[in-house]
Order: sequence, then structure tokens, then C-alpha cells
Amino acid sequence: MDALSEILSLPDSEKATRGLAHTPAEIAQQPDTWWSTFELFGRRRDEIKDFLAAAGLGENPGSRPTIFLVGAGSSDYVGHSLALLLRKTWQCEVAAVPSTDLLTHLDELIILKRNYLWISFSRSGDSPEGVAVLEKICESRPDIHHLVISCNANGRMIREHAGNPKVLGICLDDAVNDRGLAMTSSFSNMVVFGQCLAHAYDFERYEAVLSQLVQAGKSFMPIAADCAAALAKEPYSKACFVGSGPLRAVAKESALKLLELTAGKVVTMSESALGLRHGPMAALDQGTLFVCFLSGHRGVQEYELELLREVGNKRLVKTRVVVAAGGDSATNSFAEHSLAPVTPLDLADDYRPPLDVIFGQLLGLFFSLLWNLRPDCPSPNGAISRVVQNISIHS
Repeated sequence: MDALSEILSLPDSEKATRGLAHTPAEIAQQPDTWWSTFELFGRRRDEIKDFLAAAGLGENPGSRPTIFLVGAGSSDYVGHSLALLLRKTWQCEVAAVPSTDLLTHLDELIILKRNYLWISFSRSGDSPEGVAVLEKICESRPDIHHLVISCNANGRMIREHAGNPKVLGICLDDAVNDRGLAMTSSFSNMVVFGQCLAHAYDFERYEAVLSQLVQAGKSFMPIAADCAAALAKEPYSKACFVGSGPLRAVAKESALKLLELTAGKVVTMSESALGLRHGPMAALDQGTLFVCFLSGHRGVQEYELELLREVGNKRLVKTRVVVAAGGDSATNSFAEHSLAPVTPLDLADDYRPPLDVIFGQLLGLFFSLLWNLRPDCPSPNGAISRVVQNISIHS
């Protein structure tokens, strides 16, 4: 039995006492729930395509709207996971813009008379910044179309705009409305929905992609769990996550998961392989866990392997871990641990975020237990909460 399955097999009473009632199961359920999200998209595909056409996606490439992918925290990283894929498939400008930035600098970020489509991601649909910025932009720019993706049907972002023809709200299955503090299956399912959006016009092609992801996720889960559990027996004080392109978003989200679930006991950072050398490498030391989400693109991978070699030769960190799309014995010399699904993925990096992020989530879970925290609510001093509270909205 792998380390995650051992937690899942605990009596319900012990799970409740130790704060394990939700987070482990929400991590474990992900590959199966991806199909549910795919099927939901399929049921609403025609409605979504009509909405995208009304927003200008059916125009010639030169006339298509600028796409803003909007969210805060993990929901912002959903957008970063999707930006390059949507840019490629929709052939228009796509940018991940945090709702926190839009709330404070909306006038600077929006160009007058430019056509926009905003796609907002929010687990709860109730984050104060998301609610406020959506209300603000609907009042100041009623011409802009908004697609709101949430996991909570009762969230204000969907509920309060239900009668607005320029706003289409999509609520994912309630099973992925994570009850734990840290987003896990909410994150990966919103990414999967975004990948469905990218293939709204060739949906059948994405079904084959998702089939690979689900199969890989099921085989990767126990491998990643056992590695994360083993690493959590070591006293790391820092963790550095590296990824490039869409996998940089995975690095960001993994760093956040480990930080949240350990209440800051493990200090985390994330960078691209090339960006790390420009100063941030100074933070690495012998208390650091170094995780590289290795690109499947050979040209990008060469930079990452060079970085892994340099980090090892200089003895800059305690442990290096490589997460890859497929097993390659050649990478074993670059890291102390090399992880991959049993069946190698034949997919571009654009599609890997839902799969690769599982390792970051599992690191957060097992390190939370190492620090005797309760993963479902790991912030003993109340520094963070499941939904951000107590934010005054200023005009």
C-alpha cells in the first residue's frame, strides 16, 4: 500500500482528529474527476461556443479579442497554466492577469476601445477581489464578455450576474469544490476545463489527450506519494520549484501548496530554469529541496538539465528531484529522485499541469504531517483561510 492509500484507509474518526478528512481524498480523486469535468464541458459545449462567438472568437485572427485569464492565488496559477495553450489554439493575445492587480490598477491594465474577453477562475466564487473587480468592470465596460469558471454554484460571481447576457457562469461538479483549505482538485479541474476551452472547436482531439492524462495520473499518484512521504522524513527548511513555460505555473502552485500546508514552516520559492540563475540561486543551501518539472521539449530540457548539473556539482542543495513526462534513465544522474508515470506521456508541456502538480500537492500534505499540522486547516494562527476574508474594497 502506498503512502497516500495508507492515509485514506485510516478510520474516519482519526482522519477528523488529524485534519485529514478532506485534503488526501481531494488529491486522490483528481484523475477520475477530470473525466467528469470533460463531460460537463461536453454537455455545455454548444452554449459555450455560442458565447465565445459573441465575444469575438469567431472573427478573423486579427480581430479577435484580447483574453484576460483572471484569478487570485491558485486560481491565478490556473490562468498561467493555460495562457500559452489558449494563445496557440485561439491565435490571439492571451494574458494571465491577477484579479488582485486588476482591482488596484484596472485603468492601467485595460486599454480603451479594445475588445476583451475575461475568463475568471475561482474555487469559491466569493473571493472579495474577484467579486469586486467583476462588478467594477461590468459597470465601467459593459461591452466586455465574461466567462466565470467556479466550483461553487452559490458563489456571488456566478449568482449575482446570472441575468447578464455578457456573463456566462459555469460551475464544476460539487465534488471538486475542495473543502480543505488548500486547493487541489479544484485547481486541476479548472485547468482541465480550460484545456477543454482551448479545444472547444476540436473537442474530440482533446478526449485522447485527457485519456492519457487520466491514465498517467492514476499510475503517477502512488509513485509521487511514496516519494513525497520519504522526503518528508528529512528536515528541509526550504524548497525551490523550477519549471519553464506552462510548467512554471506548476512550480508556482507547488511552492504555494507546500507553503500553505506547512504554515510557512518550509520557506518556498519558484522560478524558471533560466531565471533562477539571475539572483534567486543565492537562496539555495543544504537545507533546500530542489524540484524540477522537466520539460518534454528537448530545447528547453537542455537548459534544465544544465541547471540540475550545476546545482549538483556545486552542492547547492540537499536533494534534487526531477518530475518528467516519461522515464529516462539518462536523467537519473541529474537528481537523487526521478519521477514519471508508469506509461510515458506523449503530450506537449501545455497539457501537463494537472498531472505534474500532484507531486507538489503531495509534498504539502506529507510535510504538513511532519510538522504536526492538520492539512485540512493547517494555519494554527489563522493567518490564512479557505476563502480570503476581511478585505475592505476601496473605490
